Amino acid sequence: MRAVFLDYGTVSNGDLDTASLERALPGIVVHARTPQEDVPARIAGFEAVLANKSRIDGAAILVNPQLRFVALTATGVDNVDLAAAREAGIAVCNLRDYCTASVAQHVFALLLALTHKLAEYDALVAQGRWQAAAQFSVFPFPIRELPGRTLGVVGYGTLGKAVATIATAFGMQVEVANRPGGVRQDGRRDLDDLLPELDVLTLHCPLTDATRGLISRARLARMKPDAVLINTARGALVDTAALAEALRAGRLGGAGIDVLENEPPPADHPLLDPSIPNLILTPHVAWAAREARQRCLDELALNVQSFLSGGRRNRVD
Repeated sequence: MRAVFLDYGTVSNGDLDTASLERALPGIVVHARTPQEDVPARIAGFEAVLANKSRIDGAAILVNPQLRFVALTATGVDNVDLAAAREAGIAVCNLRDYCTASVAQHVFALLLALTHKLAEYDALVAQGRWQAAAQFSVFPFPIRELPGRTLGVVGYGTLGKAVATIATAFGMQVEVANRPGGVRQDGRRDLDDLLPELDVLTLHCPLTDATRGLISRARLARMKPDAVLINTARGALVDTAALAEALRAGRLGGAGIDVLENEPPPADHPLLDPSIPNLILTPHVAWAAREARQRCLDELALNVQSFLSGGRRNRVD
């Protein structure tokens, strides 16, 4: 099966072992990146397409009737026209649970940096304020402990559960929200009821019509003024303009954001203003520990092998 990887550079900095993938797909053609307008032509002649964020839309599928298999190096499948793939008889698979440890660690890296004011204290030392202090310790920025605090989780799959486990180890109370558009479950509460009680809200749900704009201006207003919002899921879950306003006005204690609606973001994105207080913004790297990215390739190879043997491993259709 002839195969092409459209955007390998989004997964590797040249630091991964590709042996498992090459065994599964001998002779695979690899491109670091593919401009979107070149996707239909890059697919031409190939039966299998591997991609991370390159869009495989209906037009690309229509002009490539030889295509049999699309394998994604991500959990999200919103970059593939699944209806068109289904109609054309193309199998689509994704990856699951490959970056759980990396994402969960990143959530708490953001949370601890915000609650311990690490950036502010690092800057204080760089400014010479510790060196000039009259005592051994300088602590003008408030530090908060996590035990006894309440963490709310939206999206209680593998990632949400991993974050909840770490929160419990820190002595936090965990509340799970019913996901809008999902099935209501015993032991979970509606998000609007939970928001006023939460010290931390972390998002791990998919982006759907029901969750787009989930954290709206109105919901931000329901949160405690010292609460922290963490988003490592999808950027469009949050009204980012409203978030910037809330942080500037002191109506929210902090935010750790790893994802934005458009990536890379435009220069005028509201969260890119360096004057916004209590905000840590990272460039969609929660998933990107080297071990997670290696696991990504190895799991991808297993998906390919399953398809070639007639299996349905991680099929989404």
